[in-house]
Amino acid sequence: MAEHLTVGRVAELAGVSVRTLHHYDEIGLLEPSTRTAAGHRAYSPDDVERLREVLAYRRLGFGLREIADLVDDPTTDAVAHLCRLRGLLMDQRDRAAAMVTAIDRELEARARGIRTTPEEQLRVFGAQLYDAIGADYPATRRTEPRIAARIWDALGDARTVLNVGAGTGSYEPPDRDVTAVEPSAVMRALRPPGAAPCVAAAAQSLPFEDQSFDAAMAVSTVHHWPDPVAGLREMRRVARRVVVFTYDADDTGWRQRFWLTRDYLPEFADLLVGWPSLADLAGAIGGRAEPVLVPWDCVDGFFEAYWRRPEAYLDEHVRRAVSVWARVGPQAEQRAVSRLREDLASGRWAERNRDLVALDAAELGLRLLVA
Repeated sequence: MAEHLTVGRVAELAGVSVRTLHHYDEIGLLEPSTRTAAGHRAYSPDDVERLREVLAYRRLGFGLREIADLVDDPTTDAVAHLCRLRGLLMDQRDRAAAMVTAIDRELEARARGIRTTPEEQLRVFGAQLYDAIGADYPATRRTEPRIAARIWDALGDARTVLNVGAGTGSYEPPDRDVTAVEPSAVMRALRPPGAAPCVAAAAQSLPFEDQSFDAAMAVSTVHHWPDPVAGLREMRRVARRVVVFTYDADDTGWRQRFWLTRDYLPEFADLLVGWPSLADLAGAIGGRAEPVLVPWDCVDGFFEAYWRRPEAYLDEHVRRAVSVWARVGPQAEQRAVSRLREDLASGRWAERNRDLVALDAAELGLRLLVA
């Protein structure tokens, strides 16, 4: 009995009542392994581990029946439970952070006598960033074949590939054994049938052994990571080759070349404050940076994709699938869209940007990091 804990001690350590533990026993959710000489419940290390999982899922809002199905799943071990719980907790943390940001913006707007619309309040308030924008991803965020060719070529002869920050699965090579990692439950739910298996986890703490994969890739996601350098180092730890599609925050030249950030959305520069340099990102994986041009008819609707098709930015569905618009806030978005609409109608945009018509591709700071 030395390795067992009494029901009172377990209740004290776990911060629950003895009655709660009795109830879990009565419904078969957590039956203690043995009893003391006096007939009291006693819990083994395995019992405590199961209780830890039960309480964690309970505090995340799962019902007892759901929890029973989760902890009794024969295909899920303790490590898998921890990885799942970690992903859920990170979703919860991001959702709380987004709520704080939304409240701050609302307070700032009301201090200036501005009241946001019901649509704006419902779109952002209380939602994790990708929970807010994820629903529009399938409509406009698709694999651009010319960029995909660059990424897949950089993967070399890798057969096993880890896709970190995988989202809905764009750019996952169809002819390789892919494992996806995505912290957002909304994004995971939007992955199409037949997509690669997806693990709920974050880049900076990948639940895989060293050198588990031939290659690791990350596409248009690094700028959302809390610690990009740590995430890239993790990718380097678990894979022999690393390929990352991102952008160069140091290069102010492309922001001046891109009319949207230059003339309509100067707030974009604020999003880059504190962002690691391209040298730091490349150094985290020990790799090199290669420029990636954006074709004028790019089918992946990321922020810079419509540089020769300005009317697209007037479409709310296009904007909703781009995190930049959510991050700059509704006031900046409304102002930028209103001014762009006016300039397109008057011909001012065409006059300012007449040289773009002759370009088939533009250099807008996008980079491929390869190691």
